[in-house]
Amino acid sequence: MRDTIFCVFSVLTTLVLAIVSLRYVKDFYLLSFFYSFQVHLAVAAAAASIAALLVKRHWYALLTLGVSVVLVVHGVVMMREFVEPAVEENRPALFKLMSFNIENDNFANGADIADMAIASGADVVNILEAEPVLSELPRLLKTYPYYVGCGVGMQECDTLVLSKRPLIEPRIRNLGLLWRNRLTIATVDFDGQKVNFLAAHLTKPYYDEFHGLEIEDLAEIIPTLPGPLVLAGDFNTSILAPDVQYLMRSRGLSTVSLEPATWPIAAGAFGIPIDHVFSKAPLRLKSVRRIKESFGSNHFGLMAEFVVDP
Repeated sequence: MRDTIFCVFSVLTTLVLAIVSLRYVKDFYLLSFFYSFQVHLAVAAAAASIAALLVKRHWYALLTLGVSVVLVVHGVVMMREFVEPAVEENRPALFKLMSFNIENDNFANGADIADMAIASGADVVNILEAEPVLSELPRLLKTYPYYVGCGVGMQECDTLVLSKRPLIEPRIRNLGLLWRNRLTIATVDFDGQKVNFLAAHLTKPYYDEFHGLEIEDLAEIIPTLPGPLVLAGDFNTSILAPDVQYLMRSRGLSTVSLEPATWPIAAGAFGIPIDHVFSKAPLRLKSVRRIKESFGSNHFGLMAEFVVDP
C-alpha cells in the first residue's frame, strides 16, 4: 500500500514538474497557462514530494523535491528581474492611473464602477470590456472630459480611456490577428511633462499563437514612443510567461516589487497578477495596489502612482 501511494505522488509530481519545465525548452502556447503558475505549481510539487518522503524514503522523492525548489527559486528570481528601485514615500506622485477589466457582461455593477472611478482620484482611467459603463459615460465625462474608445476612435466598447487632461493624438490600434481595436495610445501633458499611455487588452495565451503575435506588436510600437511611457491593461498572463519576459527585457520595462494578484477572484492574494502596470524610464512606479472590491468582475482592478526622474 505504501508503495502504491508513493507511486501516485511521484507520478503526479513528475507530470507537474515536466509541464512547468518545458518552458525552458520551448514556449509552447498550449502550456502557457501553466507557465504563469510556475511558483504555485512548484510549491505544490514540493509539498507532494515531502508527502511522498513521509510515506516512503526514496531518492526519487528527494530528486523531485530538489527540482521543485529550483523552479520556485527561479520563478521568484524572474518576477524580481524587472523590479525598479523603490520611490521615497514622501515624494509626490506626478499622476495616478486606474486600470480595470470590468467584464463585458457585468451590467449590474456598471453604476458602482463609475462611482468608484469618479471617487478614485485617478488622473487617467483605463477600463477594459467597458460596455457596462457605456450608459454611465455622461456622468463619467463630468470628471473625465477627455476620452477615447466606446464610439470615439472605434465603434466597439472594449477599451475606454478617460482622462482629466486632454489626450494628445489619441489613436487605436489592432493587436495581433484575432481581435480588433485592443490597443489605445495617447499622450497626456502633466504641467509640461508629457507621458505616453498604452492601454492593452491581450487575448488568452492558449489561443494558438495569437498572444505571442500581440506581444510582438507591442514590442514594435513601444520604441516609436520616446520619453516616459506606461503600459497597462489585461495581459491574461503573468510576468512569468516567456513572451512577457521577452517584452519586458527587450523594451526596458519595469514593475513594482510585488505585483498584486488580480485573478482568479476566489483566490484573493494567492492568485496571480495577469493585469499589469509597467513603466519605462524615466517614468517610475511609486506604487501599485489592488482595488479592494472586484465589483462583480472576474478581475481585480489596479491603482498606480508614478513619478518621473530627471
